[in-house]
Amino acid sequence: MTIFIGLIIPFIGTTLGAACVLFLQNELKPVIQKSLLGFAAGVMVAAAIWSLLIPAMEMSEGMGKLAFLPAAVGFLLGIAFLLLLDRMIPHLHLGSDEEEGPKSSLKKSTMLILAVTIHNIPEGISSGAIFAGLLTHNSNVTLAGAFALSIGIAIQNLPEGFIVSLPIRSEKGRGRAFASGMMSGIVEPIAGGITVLLSRYLTPALPYLLAFAAGAMIYVVVEELIPESAEGEHSNIGTIGFAVGFVIMMILDVALG
Repeated sequence: MTIFIGLIIPFIGTTLGAACVLFLQNELKPVIQKSLLGFAAGVMVAAAIWSLLIPAMEMSEGMGKLAFLPAAVGFLLGIAFLLLLDRMIPHLHLGSDEEEGPKSSLKKSTMLILAVTIHNIPEGISSGAIFAGLLTHNSNVTLAGAFALSIGIAIQNLPEGFIVSLPIRSEKGRGRAFASGMMSGIVEPIAGGITVLLSRYLTPALPYLLAFAAGAMIYVVVEELIPESAEGEHSNIGTIGFAVGFVIMMILDVALG
């Protein structure tokens, strides 16, 4: 039950964010949207470093000077995995009219949801990986640290769930927008649950898996969140949001870990 709660927390964050479209009347101002995107980027970078990469290297201390190797290999594999998903799945980033991936006849709203779903996958894997570490009784992973990661992801999912639901509201209405935004986050507990179920087979590869999730998260930040937060005017607002998100996630991980 503890692991289930930990895996479902990020999904709750997305759901609460998507629920905002039921109550708020107006579109988000660009300044607010940039700050939220920057905030999400900051949370993800801090989570990748403190909750994933550092534990991955600590688990590999027995390799001596090569302790960096599992983290480096896993990180690059995570980048490659997201790059592959980007090429294979048709999707559309927020604020862009140029679709990515293979050509398709999907609606704009559907491709927006797919874009968010793609980068929710590594978040789910990261939650699953950290809780898998608990199941293996690894001393480098604590229950408080695992929940700190889940809470951090949920915090950044709040604005994400709202932002992805907004464009859908004008096309499909409030109810459909909420449902679509909420369902974009369902992949997180699914990906996390699969990772946990495979934990008995993944124990030797746990440092690689943690770093893999970190690489995938950093890909999303560099490919999507930072460019969107820095586009046009008020790019410094996105930078401030990044700093706030980074510090909050760092505090959560150190204080609870």
